[in-house]
Amino acid sequence: MKKYLLILLFVVVAACNSEKNDDGLVLTTNIEKPFIWENATIYFLLTDRFYNADTLNDVNFNRTKKTEKLRGFEGGDIKGITKKIEEGYFTKLGINAIWFTPIVEQIHGAVDEGTGATFGYHGYWTKDWTALDPSFGTKEDLKKLVEIAHKNGIRILLDGVINHTGPVTKKDHVWPNDWVRTEPQCDYQNYKSTVTCTLVKNLPDVKTESDENVEIPSQLTEQWKLEGRYEQEMKELEVFFARTGYPRAPRFYIIKWLTDYIKEFGIDGYRADTVKHTEEFVWDEFKTECEYAFQQWKENNPNKVLDTNNFYLVGEVYNYGISDGQFFDFGDKKVNYFKNGFNSLINFEFKWNAAQNSYEELFSKYSSILNSKLKGFGVLNYVSSHDDGAPFDKDRIKPFESATKLLLCPGTSQVYYGDESARPLIIEGASGDANLRSTMNWDEIAINEKTKLILSHWQKLGNFRNNHPAIGAGIHKMISLQPYIFQRIYTSKNYTDAVVIGLDLNEGEKELNVSSIFKNGAVLIDAYSGTEVLVKNGIVKLDTVFSIVLLELKK
Repeated sequence: MKKYLLILLFVVVAACNSEKNDDGLVLTTNIEKPFIWENATIYFLLTDRFYNADTLNDVNFNRTKKTEKLRGFEGGDIKGITKKIEEGYFTKLGINAIWFTPIVEQIHGAVDEGTGATFGYHGYWTKDWTALDPSFGTKEDLKKLVEIAHKNGIRILLDGVINHTGPVTKKDHVWPNDWVRTEPQCDYQNYKSTVTCTLVKNLPDVKTESDENVEIPSQLTEQWKLEGRYEQEMKELEVFFARTGYPRAPRFYIIKWLTDYIKEFGIDGYRADTVKHTEEFVWDEFKTECEYAFQQWKENNPNKVLDTNNFYLVGEVYNYGISDGQFFDFGDKKVNYFKNGFNSLINFEFKWNAAQNSYEELFSKYSSILNSKLKGFGVLNYVSSHDDGAPFDKDRIKPFESATKLLLCPGTSQVYYGDESARPLIIEGASGDANLRSTMNWDEIAINEKTKLILSHWQKLGNFRNNHPAIGAGIHKMISLQPYIFQRIYTSKNYTDAVVIGLDLNEGEKELNVSSIFKNGAVLIDAYSGTEVLVKNGIVKLDTVFSIVLLELKK
């Protein structure tokens, strides 16, 4: 078998009431490892493209117009995500959180933005925030998904859009002008021309800056009445505005509607869309209501609470990078989104760092920033995504390296659906971002031996990361450059997790000095090959057919 990797990972976990012996080695006692968002591995998927478990909901609202390739609804649904949770797909991959694209009701018509007829399969073209789109599923489907995910130790993030409604079509009327603006179009030259404008042509921009009272749009009231839920929706709005004292301004309606999904279903977080195109104070207001709704759900469902973590909010500030620290620069204004509700921001810089830096440069840089300028916050790293046309490995020729750099780097990791199976990112006949959004390659996973090898690597690293908070949340320190060996240590209260990792090592026989972590006589298990080894004179010796070894203290 060809050896694809040049990695050696040495691991020890030391948990609960950790102490040190006379040699300064970390010892261990037993405690359940905590879930830490800074070390989470979040699986991001397009609901419509992941798995179709219910073909009966594939076509709705007469969305039958022929679209360009991969620009219509393909059938993926909430039930499909649930099915894969139940089958253990995410658990085997080491995933402990799932984020999926918006599932609220989308516009009914198709739009041509220059790439051909397109429906709102991606979920970012909202028609009604209070309803789920039947092509994705029902609220009962969502309830079941969250419950099953939680039983499997998996947190759920929904995707929240406050900035804009869906485009205008013959079937989808523009919202009132006290709700939205339809011009000018953003030119992104400064703060105002990024925020107080429409992202693109025909994408009405919600007037999130407004504090003026507005009425519910007529298209919503008419629909709610037809569905027999008008009185209930209005009653809930009365309660919300009476409790909060907020003006009946556009943003507060949307905040109420989005946080209802927290209070009703107990979701654990939101990924916030188009953050920099909305005034920063809006997100602070949103986070306040998210926390309130999350606490309400916990109080109403005490037996279903997973842990004491607060509600998690990660933002898409397009082109934000970890090197920016806590600030994003518009040119004429710098904004700190971390101080406006966000626990973390998506890190658009990671793919460049991964391509241009050595392992040590990459890991030490991230550890340094996360433990200084960003201490108390986090970043979400990725190698590919749904709207980034320049991913780390567009041709999918480096799937093993992608996993190694992403899953071993400090910070939270985003696995975009199909990263783990080298799902193609270039699709014949597709244009633009449709290339990034093909249907999940389940057939390849089932029958292609190379795909199985790739998936196995992602699974082993994913589970290793899931088992060791030190990987994403710990402090990085190089032990030696040749061979390249480093350690990570995470400590919080009475819990300590320590890891030693070696990269670019030879296949076959290898030995490393692990004395900074392991005591002599410690028995370790290589989780990659199943080999049991013993620490002698601070050294671990291995002879495996793989160039990667994952060592854990034998329990």
